[in-house]
Amino acid sequence: MRIWLDGGLRDIESARVSVLDHGLTVGDGIFETVKAVDGKPFALTRHLDRLTRSARGLGLPDPDHDEVRRACAAVIEANPMPLGRLRVTYTGGHGPLGSDRGEQGTTLVVALGETTRRPDSTAVVTVPWTRNERGALTGLKTTSYAENVVALAHAHRHGASEALFGNTVGRLCEGTGSNVFVVLDGEIHTPPLASGCLAGVTRALAAEWTGATETDLPLDVLDRAEEVFLTSTLRDVQAVHRLDDRELPGAAGPVTAKAMRIFAERAGDDLDP
Repeated sequence: MRIWLDGGLRDIESARVSVLDHGLTVGDGIFETVKAVDGKPFALTRHLDRLTRSARGLGLPDPDHDEVRRACAAVIEANPMPLGRLRVTYTGGHGPLGSDRGEQGTTLVVALGETTRRPDSTAVVTVPWTRNERGALTGLKTTSYAENVVALAHAHRHGASEALFGNTVGRLCEGTGSNVFVVLDGEIHTPPLASGCLAGVTRALAAEWTGATETDLPLDVLDRAEEVFLTSTLRDVQAVHRLDDRELPGAAGPVTAKAMRIFAERAGDDLDP
């Protein structure tokens, strides 16, 4: 594997970040996951725009989009594969052991790993922990990801691939690495950004292309939704066939199946929508 680190490609054996990098010591960093299909990144412009929004939210310098694009192209060319997970990580760089930042500049890492197409449907669980819709990191895609690690491990122990969070006021929010959509009376709804969810790139495209409505939803909407589906960079649109102990027969349902079809067609027509 060849990895981009701070200006050039490195072999995986020589790609090393300081043990004092602020992204490691205090989680002072941001990232994006980009789907790479047959050597081409999908929706890279949207991902770079969100990377910048996350950087500004943390008070990091704006990432250089031209450099990130060069890095992505170099890594994809150096690691040919039919379907890949392209990971762009940008941190506060070398710093002291406390929360203060250092003065040596940021760290940029771009890596690519092979992946496979997700199943058409999956099982999810809700978790007892909440998203803080008013937190300092709300809406930012940061490397402070430990609560997602804990929740996802909980999901795996219960035979599911994803965990869904409510927020502090009992509203439906998001998954550990996905956005959630529900179908009510044949109409598609997804929680608004005010719920504390991440502004997912796939979420935005799916909502735009299917006419979904942003709706403030109670967490118990999951008990009565006719259909439920997830969106994310590597899931695209994925139906839910089991939610906790509730089976959703026939998943993907007709509305979800149409959303999956629309997304596949539109994404196939434009790799940078």
